[in-house]
Amino acid sequence: MLKSKRNKEISKALDKAKDYSLEEAIKILKEHSKVKFVETLDCAIRLGVDPRHADQMVRGTVSLPHGTGKQVRVLVVAKGSKIQEGLDAGADYAGFDEYLEKIKGGWAEIDVIVAAPDTMAELGKLGRILGPKGLMPNPKSGTVTMDVGKAVKEVKAGKIEFRVEKTGIVHTSLGKLNFEADKLAENTRAFLNTIIKLKPASAKGQYIKSLFLSSTMGPGIKITKDEIAIRQ
Repeated sequence: MLKSKRNKEISKALDKAKDYSLEEAIKILKEHSKVKFVETLDCAIRLGVDPRHADQMVRGTVSLPHGTGKQVRVLVVAKGSKIQEGLDAGADYAGFDEYLEKIKGGWAEIDVIVAAPDTMAELGKLGRILGPKGLMPNPKSGTVTMDVGKAVKEVKAGKIEFRVEKTGIVHTSLGKLNFEADKLAENTRAFLNTIIKLKPASAKGQYIKSLFLSSTMGPGIKITKDEIAIRQ
């Protein structure tokens, strides 16, 4: 596979025989970010679980201490006074029937849906549309709740949702590369700590097998197991 000049430059800065600390990896990614847009810090954790078994499914949420740096578009699906509650909390859109119709018509200019419990009977009928896009609200992630105002504020402040893929890998973004390095490290540790707390009781052997950090256009950098060991 042909590598770009930029990728070759970053590869030269890496010691293939070495695993890096979070601070070292973040420093390298920041120093070699030369594209014309602000890249994202991406994280991939390979877990020793089998997601085909329900008792080994790892999913949850984490509030990143320094947010994601991304403008998250939030729709509140609610009725009555809950509509205004959502808008007052910072939701980009809020309503019921009109938004159900827009979603049926293919509208998807949103990143997160927060729903009041009494709307789920109707919203659930759109599962085939929302499910594949990762937009279906879920009580476990806090996006189905009577306290829609609180949920909207948490999402806007940097609360992210994640789940393990069929391959046993959890992918997520942890902020923008123009964040200060220590803030990106704190976001990464908050995410790692949450993953560790969610270890299924039925998971046997090594739980976290590997951890890689990368930028949007950069290569993955393997993180030393020492970073993981001190947290388990």
